[in-house]
Amino acid sequence: MARWKPTCLHLPASWHINLRLTTSNVRRTACLFFALTLIGLILIFYLEVEMTPVMHDPLNDLINKYELLEVTDTKDENLYYGVVIDAGSSGTRVYVYFWPRHIGDTNRLLRIHQMRDKRRKPVVMKIKPGLATLASSPSEASDYLKPLLDYAASHIPSAKHPESPLYILATAGMRMLPLSQQEAILQDLKTDIPKDYNFLFSDTQVEVISGKQEGVYAWIGINYVLGRFDHANDNDAMVEVDVAGENGPVSVLRTRTVGILDMGGGSAQIAFEVPHTEDVAKGMLAEFNLGCDVHKTEHLYRVYVTTFLGYGGNAARTRYEKALVNTTFSNTKSTANPPGLKEDSPYLDPCLPVHMQDKITHGGHTIYMKGTGDYKQCQSSLVPLMNLTVPCPKQPCSFNGVFQPEIEFRNSEFYGFSEYWYCMEDVLRMGGMYEYVKFEKAAKDYCATRWSLIQEHQDKGLYTKADAHRLKYQCFKSAWITTVLHKGFGFPENYKYLRTASLIQDKEVQWTLGAILHRTRFFPLREIQLGVFQKQVPPPWVHASQVSNQYILISCFVVVCIFIFLYLRWLRVLGPRPLPRVPTMAYFMTDEGQIQEGIQETGAVLLS
Repeated sequence: MARWKPTCLHLPASWHINLRLTTSNVRRTACLFFALTLIGLILIFYLEVEMTPVMHDPLNDLINKYELLEVTDTKDENLYYGVVIDAGSSGTRVYVYFWPRHIGDTNRLLRIHQMRDKRRKPVVMKIKPGLATLASSPSEASDYLKPLLDYAASHIPSAKHPESPLYILATAGMRMLPLSQQEAILQDLKTDIPKDYNFLFSDTQVEVISGKQEGVYAWIGINYVLGRFDHANDNDAMVEVDVAGENGPVSVLRTRTVGILDMGGGSAQIAFEVPHTEDVAKGMLAEFNLGCDVHKTEHLYRVYVTTFLGYGGNAARTRYEKALVNTTFSNTKSTANPPGLKEDSPYLDPCLPVHMQDKITHGGHTIYMKGTGDYKQCQSSLVPLMNLTVPCPKQPCSFNGVFQPEIEFRNSEFYGFSEYWYCMEDVLRMGGMYEYVKFEKAAKDYCATRWSLIQEHQDKGLYTKADAHRLKYQCFKSAWITTVLHKGFGFPENYKYLRTASLIQDKEVQWTLGAILHRTRFFPLREIQLGVFQKQVPPPWVHASQVSNQYILISCFVVVCIFIFLYLRWLRVLGPRPLPRVPTMAYFMTDEGQIQEGIQETGAVLLS
């Protein structure tokens, strides 16, 4: 059976085109392809420049990412080093930092980064217990720090030791000791350390810092990593700030810094820059200059920092439970059987998940509890813990009678750490930008979930970031952070510029970074006086990795040109090859009888 095959003979004659490849056709095609490719690359480059967000700098992102992985080149003579020891309450850590030679501009800060060893790990070491445990044996303080100092000394080139500053800064644990015991420990360090180590070290570089100083250092470190002290970038969000001038205060426009919200287990903290100080007493603020020239105000900052002890997530829950116990047993005088005294008649706690049973003991008294998971009622029950009725000596106040300057919410940005991040991310998976309406809905849904179902989800691995303690108190802590944020600090519920985070640009930023940045601010003066500067180019440890979008586009352009060249060579090798000849219109104009006769004559000739 004959099969019909479609051919060009079945198409209208007007559709047929002579596709003979000639040299001129090839050249025209190549030129057209080349022109379209070039136009496409130009459009891509234009869109890349125009559509890049204001806050996004691809080169800086690449450099920061590279710095996270790169080994610190200790053979580079242009690098300097510094050591900070954080003597905390539970343990003591040592951090080693480095920075390249200053560029000579008094308005630019040192580029300080955390040192990384040969395995590309941060040069950090911790020992336990805390330094404060040596209160009864202060003469052992220097021996206690010896492992940390040896560790730091082994990572810094020995030739650099005399010019590498060492700072020993004690925090909460030491602050709780009497002054006499603090001085005894510090004196041992001042006396013995210079005997065994030749770091750049003086008596003023070992001290017990206040909670306010620690908060300021944390604020400095985070804003430094975010690049908010780089006033040369005009694309960043700006703010008008009052600074001291020759004839009084003057207003300058510079990059806006971010505020910090932090909440641990025992305390809550807030820190933010105060642009205008008409009604703010200087004693309420921390005023400092990060620049190396005290006569210039480019890096003069005024920061409000306050720590609220007892307002952390765990401490607040303890105060809440203690208040329940006291209320329950005070009601026994007026009520025969108040709820909570027996397991079969528990106190209904709105801050625990539905049907969750618990018991708490304070002062020898025990009450039994059962969760109802009522998020709004939980919020209401937490308001008395804020002590909002305490008299405020100077308006305005946040809570507990503590003064707080006005925040310009319309032109501000805040980062929330620790409990703010854990509450949003570990269970609710909402870490990042905070939106009150969305967070409240998610928190309500979790609180209203049966405890048995939550445990079932945990067994199935749905809460990979949360432990049993987090699941138990997630409802309470969600209500607590929103109460502190909106009722205490006065943030409006429609505020959209709070970002919760655990890392800044993939880095865990410690307050020690801010401490060394502040305490080494005069170091560039040595190089400025000597006239020895680092050229204003990216530091040497990132030279091999500086690739911008322009370079990528150039590379693409070169690849396309090579492709076009190879394509032309391929066509030239093939050569012009004509297609089968297309019948003329006269062929189709012949009537059917003549066509049939022609076919028969052709067959007869072939048979003969």
